[in-house]
Amino acid sequence: MTIFNQERLLFNPVSPNSDAIPVIFAFPNEYSVGITSLGYQIIWASFASYPEISVSRLFTDIQEPLPRNPELLGFSFSWELDYVNILNILELLDIPLQSDQRDNNHPLVFGGGPVLTANSEPFAAFFDIILLGDGENLIKDFIRAYQEVRNANRGAKLRHLATVAGVYIPSLYEVTYHSVDGEIKSIIPLDNTIPSFIEKQTYRSNILSASTVVTEKAAWESIYMVEVVRSCPEMCRFCLASYLTLPFRTASLESSLIPAIEKGLTVTNRIGLLGASVTQHPEFESLLDYLSQPKYDHIRVSIASVRTNTVSEKLAKTLANRGTKSITIAVESGSEKVRKIINKKLTNDEIIQAAINAKAGGLKGIKLYGMAGIPGEEDTDIEETILMLDAVKKAAPGLKITFGCSTFVPKSHTPFQWLGVNKTAKKQLQYLEKQLGKKNIEFRPESYNWSVIQALISRGDRRLSQLLELTRHYGDSLGSYKRAFKELKGKLPPLEFYVHDNWKTEQILPWHHLKGPLPQATLIKHLEEAMTVPLDLLC
Repeated sequence: MTIFNQERLLFNPVSPNSDAIPVIFAFPNEYSVGITSLGYQIIWASFASYPEISVSRLFTDIQEPLPRNPELLGFSFSWELDYVNILNILELLDIPLQSDQRDNNHPLVFGGGPVLTANSEPFAAFFDIILLGDGENLIKDFIRAYQEVRNANRGAKLRHLATVAGVYIPSLYEVTYHSVDGEIKSIIPLDNTIPSFIEKQTYRSNILSASTVVTEKAAWESIYMVEVVRSCPEMCRFCLASYLTLPFRTASLESSLIPAIEKGLTVTNRIGLLGASVTQHPEFESLLDYLSQPKYDHIRVSIASVRTNTVSEKLAKTLANRGTKSITIAVESGSEKVRKIINKKLTNDEIIQAAINAKAGGLKGIKLYGMAGIPGEEDTDIEETILMLDAVKKAAPGLKITFGCSTFVPKSHTPFQWLGVNKTAKKQLQYLEKQLGKKNIEFRPESYNWSVIQALISRGDRRLSQLLELTRHYGDSLGSYKRAFKELKGKLPPLEFYVHDNWKTEQILPWHHLKGPLPQATLIKHLEEAMTVPLDLLC
């Protein structure tokens, strides 16, 4: 029995028409990882539900039978370093890596997902087409437009697709620079038939996503995922998951959540509630009551990160009774000043109370997530984080406290997109590890070097494409990227420019032509508000 035969589908694939468009839809990682992506599941199920499409799935370790002459090759791109696997797959299929080297005999290579929607420019050379934003309606519009020019030549296809809202054709835009290794001077379409700006597409409905397939071979074994909310209303100023995905949307309890859960429970007893701020759903209490019914005593429920002041004893008890052992909360810092800078609206007392409630409800642990190198952060703020964690441990003795910590990474379309990575974060992580070890608090730092690579890709422009091709052969360590920068010296700005420099708010950013939910003037206003916080606290 193959892995694909072990899948339990929650939709009905249709038989393709005899003249259906042959499509390969790839996830640039192993099957167990890719099939756990709700976004990949939803888009694949959409393709498999169109009689006009004949779709085959491709992962790095397994694949379905592939068409000999695919017309479209798509990638769902969820993690930055998976670009290596995208390039490997293109080579495997004998497709030139650079879009300008492909001809009418090659498929159109398209991509979507959070990495490309956030900033597609470092990967612009590798894709013919990039789909920006939510896929629910965008995929339909994309396929409909492709059908209209299916028999045209490559150039005509791309020009027609460029007229579809949310469809970005990188080759139809010219980027100029003040110098080879300087800032961007302009980003303009090749002519006036191409839109100057491409707007990210937003799905507006109270019917949100749920799994289309359940399998024991997924990284989260046999889990059925239900999207409870999309985006986050808190708008922490560093947070891509909030700013890029606005507005905050919630699934209808009666029309979306309950029907989805009941459908999922026909094939599994594991339910995962997804969203950046699940417990801020306006009917979350009712959802808890629904899941607490005796008829569901056999099911296991897991939940994504929750807002601190929503961790009630009732929530903890419900989760504990449904097989969850710990809960995850993003606190970012124990410093009031730092939380004000980033617009994190919580107090240390609320964090401590969340731990007390978690223990009282029967949970065994609480995972707190923080960040080092936040703009405006000082050593005293790190000390306050240590004191806060110690207070949490003392307030809930016996509850396992885990503190995960990453380095601040600037993200596009957020107020902090102009700010660079603080080099002191590396020492701060080391200091936290030493001090928390003394207090027997488990510390899980994210690699500082990985954060540097993440920042490079997050703020990169299309000149990075040549660097990414080089690093594929050198490895995925920070040293490999530094080696590639050295080899390309004089052809693009140094690593320092992309990663550590603070940029001017008036300079043209790589994603200038890719419109997010909020205008730049609003992001600048939010940045200015953040930068005045330390002064307010000194007054």
